[in-house]
Amino acid sequence: MIEILITGGGYGGIAAAKKLSKALKKRKDLNITIIDKKPFHTLMTELHEIAGHRTEPDSVRIPYAKIFGVSKVKVVIDTVLSIDFNKKQVQSATKSYCYDYLIVGTGAQPNFFGIHGIQENAFTLWSFDDALKLRHHVENAFEKGIAEPNRVKHTRLLTFVIAGAGFTGIELAGELFEWRDTICEKWRTPRNEVRIIIVEAMADILPTFDAELRADVEYYLKKHGVEVLTSTFITGAEAGIVHLKDGSTIETETFIWTAGVDGSAFADSLELSKGPFGKETDQDKKNRRGRLLVNQEMRSVDYPEVYAVGDTIWFTENNKPLPQIVETALQTGETAADNIIAAIQKTKAKAFKPNYHGIMVSVGARYAVSNAMGIKLKGFLAQCMKHMVNLHYLIGIAGINQCWEYIKHEFLDIRTQRSCVYGFGSYKNRGYWLLPLRLWVGLVWVFEGINKIGEGWLSWEAGTKSNWMFSSGVEQAGIRQLDYTEAVTAASDAAEAVEEVVTAASGAAEVVEEVVTAASDAVEAAAEAVGAALPDFHTIWDFTKPIVDINGGLATWFRTTFMDGMMAYIPFQVFQLMIVAVEIGVGLMMIGGLFTWIAALISIGLCLVFTVSGMFEWNKVWFIFTGFLLMGGAGRAFGLDCWVIPAIKKWWNGTRFARKTYLYFDDPSR
Repeated sequence: MIEILITGGGYGGIAAAKKLSKALKKRKDLNITIIDKKPFHTLMTELHEIAGHRTEPDSVRIPYAKIFGVSKVKVVIDTVLSIDFNKKQVQSATKSYCYDYLIVGTGAQPNFFGIHGIQENAFTLWSFDDALKLRHHVENAFEKGIAEPNRVKHTRLLTFVIAGAGFTGIELAGELFEWRDTICEKWRTPRNEVRIIIVEAMADILPTFDAELRADVEYYLKKHGVEVLTSTFITGAEAGIVHLKDGSTIETETFIWTAGVDGSAFADSLELSKGPFGKETDQDKKNRRGRLLVNQEMRSVDYPEVYAVGDTIWFTENNKPLPQIVETALQTGETAADNIIAAIQKTKAKAFKPNYHGIMVSVGARYAVSNAMGIKLKGFLAQCMKHMVNLHYLIGIAGINQCWEYIKHEFLDIRTQRSCVYGFGSYKNRGYWLLPLRLWVGLVWVFEGINKIGEGWLSWEAGTKSNWMFSSGVEQAGIRQLDYTEAVTAASDAAEAVEEVVTAASGAAEVVEEVVTAASDAVEAAAEAVGAALPDFHTIWDFTKPIVDINGGLATWFRTTFMDGMMAYIPFQVFQLMIVAVEIGVGLMMIGGLFTWIAALISIGLCLVFTVSGMFEWNKVWFIFTGFLLMGGAGRAFGLDCWVIPAIKKWWNGTRFARKTYLYFDDPSR
């Protein structure tokens, strides 16, 4: 059995596992295992949203069960302590894992550059736990600071210092000033009492962007009250104080370090060559960066069966090390997977070729800048681009379900209008307000069906009652044909009887005609007089008229295509029974609150069919819009859906089909 082991479920590890699983899914002699400390994959690029209290924690964590479904990938929750490359074993505190091929994807960690007091006194934003810790601290600092009567303590609590003006620092500052505005409005506190300070050692913020976009971001930050200190070096920190190179200090209870990134300490502990100097000496192997030296196949230079991906590697392209960004992790992960596949199938290995599409950074929920694929964007359009990139990634690893989860977290469940569409998607109607409407619509549908029974729709001996839905001359199946001769004879007898009556009445008709003529002249004269005296009143919009003309092009096309072409071949008894049953069934489902979403959808469908048939008046159009309204969970309020739908979701989410296609409702059951 071939064992492929991946340490770490970051972007690189996930990319490698997905590609390996897809390419080798038919191999029965192969296992793919990911070892990770958490049961979920973390969206590292969105951690600032959690730290800044914009979205909820679940918005950045995706369960591995949702990502891998029924694939060959097995995920083990464990912490790797060491790796024996000679024995090809990965060791945790309780278990050993053997491998034939190993991918090391243990990520990175903050680089404190050896500055005194930083690591001990600063918060970081490099993991899910970091984001939650910072979120709770900032919330507590806001609440304490607003209530603190001592002005010195008040100012220190409401001062937030961010070291570093790269992607993480700028995005975190954007979240903090939006959160500040929300809290200050809630507690009626002046916004200028809260200080958010970015300290950057370089002369510019966001050095990878061009000057125009950098200037736009800096202007936006300052416009919202963020202080940006460039060319300012931090020389140390202690509890509550940040020391600057010019001798000044900043007093704060919240100091956040985003100024540098290393490889991981775990990678640094491995007996593998590190960058940037190669492996000439033992000292080179222990350089502080902790990034593993790999060749163009993402293979360790020490062991041919060991690969490394993502932030933990050292590989130079055009004399520059690969940037520690998501695209690097994804592309190196796929390259490592390609070359493991090549080694197993004994085909030619592939060399890594970076293909970066661009960079983008958000500043809060409603502003961003982007330079991707040669297109520069800023503001709303750049924010939309960032959301599209995230959705593209999510649909690739966890399908449409996770994209829907992302949309809910970013737009539909967002609080305090912190979204690029403000609060338009977040306002929801309570199900109990829809209860009377649901019951009324259900009752109307029930009586629509009952009325048809009263009109003889189920009395087959009375003949068809639905022939009005078909074109003239089109005959429904199931109608009994009368004998032609009998029909002609009966019609002839009736005609003779009518002729006698007409002859007898003709004399009287002449007298009546003279009276009617005189009366008609009098009425016309009176109408002309009234018309001359009164204005011309008439209906502007007749709501009793059909929405679609029954003889118009749309109604004629629908009638001839669907009704005449298909439904006419169904016996009218079956057709009429089906209509009555559906109407009563939909009504009962709505009254009972059972499968309300489906009932509302059928209700809308029936109304649309009646509309294009030319038999639905304007004063009934509310029925269609009501159907859309009732699709929003109306059956959960005092309805059977409160129990039935969760049970069905749980069953469905546990099926192999749902896990294979990622068509979950919420999260998988297994």
